[in-house]
Amino acid sequence: MTRLSPSVRHFRESGNLVGSLARAFRAYWVSAFAGMTMLVCVLGGSSVLAQDSLPPAPYAYRQLDDPALEAKAQALMETLRCLKCQSQSIADSDAPMAGDMRHQVRTRIAAGEDPEHIRAWLVERYGDYVSYRPTMSATTWPLFAVPAVLLLLALLILRRRLRGRR
Repeated sequence: MTRLSPSVRHFRESGNLVGSLARAFRAYWVSAFAGMTMLVCVLGGSSVLAQDSLPPAPYAYRQLDDPALEAKAQALMETLRCLKCQSQSIADSDAPMAGDMRHQVRTRIAAGEDPEHIRAWLVERYGDYVSYRPTMSATTWPLFAVPAVLLLLALLILRRRLRGRR
């Protein structure tokens, strides 16, 4: 005698294909979903761990030999934001991403690139948020306009109140 799953047995007894398929799906989806979730967590976790276990870039924690070039690099690194820490410059951060960014800055400075060109490259690559000194652009103009508008509004309110008292 062949052994049938409960959903197939139910289908043979009731003739209801939709109901038996729904029961079969319900019976197996939990284990399948749990297995896929575990697989994603393991694969995703291993890539994150692998990224943090990579050795740091050569210039991540080592200064340039030329003090003038290192001063240029240090000045630039203090004006760039760490994307992981978000409250520290890449010069102060110990995050692996900040080390990679320090390496890029020092390598490009040593190659003779202009610091503003390096800043533009990093802004293009990571967005305006990476720079502590944002430039006026289509996406950042409200950062510059809103304080001026608020100041004008405060002056207008103050002027009307002073006129109303006289």
